[in-house]
Amino acid sequence: MPRPLIGVSGWSYDSWRGDFYPEGLARTKQLTYLASQLPAVEVNGTFYSLQRPTTFRRWAEQTPEDFVVSLKGSRYVTHLLRLVNVETALANFFASGVLELGARLGPIVWQLPATITWDADLIDRFLGLLPRTTVAAGRLAEQHDDRLPPERATTTPLVDVPIHHVLEVRHESFVVPEFEALLHRHDVAAVRNDAPKPWPVLDIASSSVAYARLHGHTRLYASRYSDAGLDGWAQWCERWLEAGRDVHVYFDNDSEGHAPHDAVRLLGRVRRD
Repeated sequence: MPRPLIGVSGWSYDSWRGDFYPEGLARTKQLTYLASQLPAVEVNGTFYSLQRPTTFRRWAEQTPEDFVVSLKGSRYVTHLLRLVNVETALANFFASGVLELGARLGPIVWQLPATITWDADLIDRFLGLLPRTTVAAGRLAEQHDDRLPPERATTTPLVDVPIHHVLEVRHESFVVPEFEALLHRHDVAAVRNDAPKPWPVLDIASSSVAYARLHGHTRLYASRYSDAGLDGWAQWCERWLEAGRDVHVYFDNDSEGHAPHDAVRLLGRVRRD
């Protein structure tokens, strides 16, 4: 049955302590508490640096079996290499401990910088490199280089499950039918963005999952979502749920502590127990 997987982008924010998190809650218990309130989370840390297998293992141990952990793909792949000659970088990313999440592993979001414009060959080659199962990810992970010594690499999947990929683009040149067709061919979702920025708003059925990132409607990373705004997002969720897709929505309006409260409010509008 399709699930509304509504959560937040990250969970270690001081402004949430004594607000969303109960007063006195240990920092080591924050993820467990979050998982008691929401069914999913998106991890930002994997975008900035390679994590350790022990970190992924700890996240799995602190959450229920049906909890979902979506990951942001490495910015080394997207922003530094700009999707070119990325085979080893992808191997390092998947060897860093991603497979320790087992069945909790959610979609992987590849966020492109606004300076990357639509290039059919570039995007096609990149999407073709991405592993579509944890077993395939394990084979790719075996190609990691010495940036990951053996004790820091995980190449054996705990389970054989699909891996979904999501592309977040930030240049209007991607709003062309050819991009949509390419996503369809690779079964890759496009992020449905909401932000006070000139980023393209894509709402296309190109994958078996739907994915939205809510950065704050009026103030980037800051503004609270209104009841009317959340009603609209609930309708968006229902549309894709009825189409048979798992729906991922992650709130990134965290700078003033609104993200977890908005996520709980939206989940209450679409919850299916």
